[in-house]
Amino acid sequence: MFNSEENNSSRAVRVLISVAAIVIIIVGINLAQSIVVLFLVSFFLALLGTPPVIWLKEKHIPSGFAVLIVMSCMLVVVILIGLQIGISFGSFSDELPILQSRIREQVLDFVVLLKSKGIVVKEVFFLEYINPESIMRLTAELLTGFSSVLSDLVLILLTVTFILLEVSSFPIKLRTVLGDPLQKFPQFIKFANEMKRYMVIKTFMSLGSGILITVWLYILGVDYPLLWGFLAFLLNYIPNIGSIIAAIPAVILAIVQLGFGSAVLVAAGYLVVNFIEGNVIEPRLMGRKLGLSTLVVFLSLIFWGGLLGLVGAILSIPLTMTLKFAFESSESTKWIAILLGSEKFDQPILSFSKKKKR
Repeated sequence: MFNSEENNSSRAVRVLISVAAIVIIIVGINLAQSIVVLFLVSFFLALLGTPPVIWLKEKHIPSGFAVLIVMSCMLVVVILIGLQIGISFGSFSDELPILQSRIREQVLDFVVLLKSKGIVVKEVFFLEYINPESIMRLTAELLTGFSSVLSDLVLILLTVTFILLEVSSFPIKLRTVLGDPLQKFPQFIKFANEMKRYMVIKTFMSLGSGILITVWLYILGVDYPLLWGFLAFLLNYIPNIGSIIAAIPAVILAIVQLGFGSAVLVAAGYLVVNFIEGNVIEPRLMGRKLGLSTLVVFLSLIFWGGLLGLVGAILSIPLTMTLKFAFESSESTKWIAILLGSEKFDQPILSFSKKKKR
């Protein structure tokens, strides 16, 4: 009896210590948010840069030159995109007060129109509860926050360079540390390759969405199409709701600038692009299952977004998948991985192969 009580007591102590350690880690990450975000952005870019570096090395190009070529191309792309987005964002920020004033005027006109139709709605309903002015202001703040991350561009690119230089030698170093030069890590290697492929495919899908949205808004004559296309590219990484959030400011601007009919066309363009990508193209390339439950996907978005801001929301799926893999690697924490997983826990962590229909 006493042994049972002692076991329960020691188990409770271990649980309390584990919870305290998790809380301390979360607080530490929050306090060091800028450093953690910088590292995550660097690691993300390194994942995108790894396939071309490996391809160049297979063509018998020395590792240093391969990294130099990839980093030069990456630098050129970032600078060109950054300049164009910066110009559009500067113009949008300058005209934001005028835009907010026009939004307020149109809201008041809409309220008058509703009253003439016998529908009584107070102005406070639109100006406070459904506040389009705040949405445009939050959009500006969102883009400002991302631009602050890119202000450390030199440090980010240097970090990416060193990560790419270490890619080929890291497994050898890890085997040496573990004392077995011939040891292999099949599960880790499989997970790393699948995660890398997921990020690369997701990036190209997001880029395609951004380009299509930019072209569509340009055809319709909406101001700052490049800015809204870039926002669609960024928020497409956020599962389930990212594409919806990206469409809201563009639709509001279309209402103010071009009228309700054009705004409907803008919304329709977003719906078509995201439906084709999310339900036709993406499932064929990556499979429908990520091994995470729908609830976990939503909660991870809230958790990582609250902890690390926009970058955390963008990378919420890869970060949660990494935690799930870590929990799966230990018998004592495997139950957490089961809770994070979808209905069928025995399915692959990530599935990129096209499943045959029976």
